Amino acid sequence: MTRPPDSILSLWGVTAPLERLTGGHRNAAWRTRGQGRELVVKSTRRSEAALVWLGGMMEAAEAAGFAVPRLIASGQGRLIEDGWTCEPFLEGRPFAPADLAGIAGRIEGMHRRTAAMPQRPGFVGAVDLAGGAEAGGDVDLRAMPVPLADACQAAWGALRGLTRAGIHGDLGPGNLLWSASGQPALLDWDEARVDAVLFDTGQCGADVPAPISRALLAWEIACCWQVEPERATGLAAGFIAGA
Repeated sequence: MTRPPDSILSLWGVTAPLERLTGGHRNAAWRTRGQGRELVVKSTRRSEAALVWLGGMMEAAEAAGFAVPRLIASGQGRLIEDGWTCEPFLEGRPFAPADLAGIAGRIEGMHRRTAAMPQRPGFVGAVDLAGGAEAGGDVDLRAMPVPLADACQAAWGALRGLTRAGIHGDLGPGNLLWSASGQPALLDWDEARVDAVLFDTGQCGADVPAPISRALLAWEIACCWQVEPERATGLAAGFIAGA
């Protein structure tokens, strides 16, 4: 993927060599080497307002016991420069799937602190889409085949009445690290929004009935439809068959 241009790197004072980070499917990420304070420069499709909103989510996560890579403002005072952001590089050892249950209490603490948050600018929750909204974040039902979009909206109806709060939205072992101090670090906040908390807690061992599991699968299909089409198409086949 495209390397951030030097003109952008200079806005954060980056002069060290860059190394491509792998693992992400939607955004390019590069880390510095030998700069003292190591940094990560990422591409983003989000707006400045959507990135500013993340400050409240990250503050709640820190209060709940997580380390987070707070976005760094450029020399121009902005969190985004021509589609790129900058954050500290966090060292740590990988999470295992079995580790997720151990952070359930911290995730619930984060949700308690974000229960009254407004929706992230440019985003919608699954219940909003079930109620007639068409697009927000990475989801655009207008870009999907009508039968699939209708099936997703029907599935999200199962989330009505459930607890909503600010969520990470992509909680999995790949987005967590154990820091040297033993504190869990929560990474990659790109899909954070206000939505049903089961999008997070379902990854930490919470009981998820079949209709809710179907609603979560519908979200994965819809948010991947344009940015990861092969994955979305593969998931959609089983989703429609199970209707």
